[in-house]
Amino acid sequence: MKHYSFILFYLFCNVFIYSFQGSFWVYLFCFLMFSAVIVWGSFDIRLGYFVNSITHKRTKIKEVALTFDDGPTEFTPKFLDLLKENNIKATFFCIGKQIEKHPETFQRIIAEGHTIGNHTLSHSNNTGFLSTSKMIEEIKKCDEVMLKVGNLKTNLYRPPFGVTNPNIAKAIKKTHKKSIGWNVRSLDTITEDEKKIYRKVTKGLKKGSIILLHDTSEKTYNVLVDLLVFLKDKKYSTFTIDSIIKN
Repeated sequence: MKHYSFILFYLFCNVFIYSFQGSFWVYLFCFLMFSAVIVWGSFDIRLGYFVNSITHKRTKIKEVALTFDDGPTEFTPKFLDLLKENNIKATFFCIGKQIEKHPETFQRIIAEGHTIGNHTLSHSNNTGFLSTSKMIEEIKKCDEVMLKVGNLKTNLYRPPFGVTNPNIAKAIKKTHKKSIGWNVRSLDTITEDEKKIYRKVTKGLKKGSIILLHDTSEKTYNVLVDLLVFLKDKKYSTFTIDSIIKN
């Protein structure tokens, strides 16, 4: 485990237990604190606790990356129309099973010059509990679908839900992927109010930000319309994730 967490936990607990003469409650407190850190590290990809993920671009100019997860869907063509109208390239982290449902849309994403990333075959709700071999299978099978439908290979990978753990870290390493996170999360899948989504994105924007959106709903499309106006007004340009990857 990264940072030798278990060793640190052992030393941490023993120091406190010794200091407080072996108190069970002190040990329990240490265990709960350690568990909280592990959970936090698993769900906040920005911490890089288990996997070193790219969460932003180091840059001095006003530029951001628009990234879209969970597609392609029936809404994706509208997103593509809007991006084309504004001459903007984005990065799409696609689910294998969604590609199979919407092959023409996936091919259009590629044809229009957008960047593609792997977002697993099924985006399982149990992602955080899958074995290393199952995670490898999820990643590889998505790669196979991408190659079959779009004749495309990618080394970009975004963990579903942003969840990482030792099994996922091993799977990423064994499939030779680059883990991509974000530093601006829209929460557009759980927030219904378009204005709140817009405010959350624009409030957290910085030079080099990677913005997490989803091409899965009308509301996010509406947010994107306003967001592109904001970026233009504030003189932000855009970049795609592949442009910052060191091979």
